[in-house]
Amino acid sequence: MEIFLQKTAYGLIPCTDTDAEKSRKLKNGTVYRCEVKKPRNYEFHRKYFALINCTWDCLTDEMQEHYKSSECLRKTLEIAAGHCETIWSVTKQEYQDIAKSISFASMGDIEFQMLYDDIKKVIFGYVLNGKITEEQFFNHLANF
Repeated sequence: MEIFLQKTAYGLIPCTDTDAEKSRKLKNGTVYRCEVKKPRNYEFHRKYFALINCTWDCLTDEMQEHYKSSECLRKTLEIAAGHCETIWSVTKQEYQDIAKSISFASMGDIEFQMLYDDIKKVIFGYVLNGKITEEQFFNHLANF
């Protein structure tokens, strides 16, 4: 299990509702081993997912059908931004691009910032091109 905790004067507390839910699964009085790492900019990571979720929210119903979920949209955007690797599909007998991991362990702050910038170019150059202005989009993003 991986959870994000913030150090406070009262001890370590979960950062999000999801982290709090995970921590409730731990039994009181039980000793757990943990590895403490400072992740890349956590707030920027959250901003990235807000960008993806806001994009999903701005899609028409017809466009959402193409992606099936915001997670599929995220991976599609990452592939379009070039954050992918090419693999051979045994079943389709062709090469396919798959999105690389964006986990904290696989990307540093600089690489993640570059991905974020590239994703914005794809969003406004292809996905939402002409459907909403950047100003309208970023006003909407403020709600996430």
